Amino acid sequence: MSVPEEPEATAAVPLLAPAEGVPPVLDSAAAITDAARLLAAGTGPLAVDAERASGFRYSNRAYLIQLRRAGAGSFLIDPIPVDGDLTPLAEAINDLEWVLHSADQDLPGLAELGLYPARLYDTELGGRLAGYERVGLAAMVEKLLGRELRKGHGAADWSTRPLPDEWLNYAALDVELLLELRDAVALELEEQGKTDWAAQEFEHVRLAEPSAPKSDRWRRTSGIHTLRRTRQLGVVRELWTTRDRLARLRDVAPARILPDSAIVAAANSEPKSIAQLRALPVFGGPRQRRYSREWLGAVERARALPESELPPLTQPFDGPPPVNRWERRDPAAAARLQHARAAMSELSGEVSVPVENLLMPDLLRRMCWDGLPRSVANGEGPALIDDFLSAGGARPWQRDLAVSRLADALFPADDKEA
Repeated sequence: MSVPEEPEATAAVPLLAPAEGVPPVLDSAAAITDAARLLAAGTGPLAVDAERASGFRYSNRAYLIQLRRAGAGSFLIDPIPVDGDLTPLAEAINDLEWVLHSADQDLPGLAELGLYPARLYDTELGGRLAGYERVGLAAMVEKLLGRELRKGHGAADWSTRPLPDEWLNYAALDVELLLELRDAVALELEEQGKTDWAAQEFEHVRLAEPSAPKSDRWRRTSGIHTLRRTRQLGVVRELWTTRDRLARLRDVAPARILPDSAIVAAANSEPKSIAQLRALPVFGGPRQRRYSREWLGAVERARALPESELPPLTQPFDGPPPVNRWERRDPAAAARLQHARAAMSELSGEVSVPVENLLMPDLLRRMCWDGLPRSVANGEGPALIDDFLSAGGARPWQRDLAVSRLADALFPADDKEA
């Protein structure tokens, strides 16, 4: 299976504004109810996008929702003034197929508003399965539709009110061609024989449960690798937890309250007074001074902890150790992973699907580390691999492709004797 040859490139036509103009922002219950009625009377799938304020706000909430449906047109909805009460909208659209680009980014925030798709089509994921190297919205619109979507304000603070006109133009354009893009991706996947693969992947994304937050998220503090004592890690943990609490209360991105570099600096110096704390970089600034007592209290709590309650220098692993340690700790497992990766890489080239979409890399590592018996009876290898992958969430199409390849790579003698 291979991706069809691409036609010669032609200049893309810039898409500078929606064909029907930028729709007004709907920010009242009455306006949203009217929009819901129009959308319900439309036909076909629903194009959906949402703008968040990542990097500015703590929450993942949607600050603007863009919708478009044939026969109804485009709509921009501000859920903030109605306090997220979108019941009429949910009744109109929750039974539809939604078309999103990189759906896993927007679905959680929309779910918080009571908006859930009955069916899902993810054009970004479809592009990956089709073997496209560039799967951003602009790249795929240019490749498949010959239009140019210019980069704009995706990383802006969408909690800003009022929203600038140029931002609204950008937001409306994000759904302007999404339905046409869906049809083009669907045609490509059908020609490649991947329609069922895509359907299984879309449903997996639609039904995915939110990931539970990890207990040691503070260990992701930038620069923490420079610290060498458990007491210092205790300071990082306490400062990170304090910052997270304040950020949640204020709905402000944690880094805007206190940058990671300041947390590491405090862990290195362990200040014993507010004066010493404010002498450190950042802590003396006007925004941080108001919380000086909070920050120093975090340092003091870490200083008072007994050794037994300090975090270990290395993070306990839930699963296999880092791959670069396998050769020393378990050479046989390292060899299994090498063979398995080679098999999956070969398969990836044959079907033109990225390796990470063929099988979750973490699932492959877990299987090669301790997920299978070291030896099996004749013919049992494929069944054992299939059971492991199924239990780990691999979809049927992935197992259909991967099991025999992995069995050949991991249990060659088993297959030859079967």
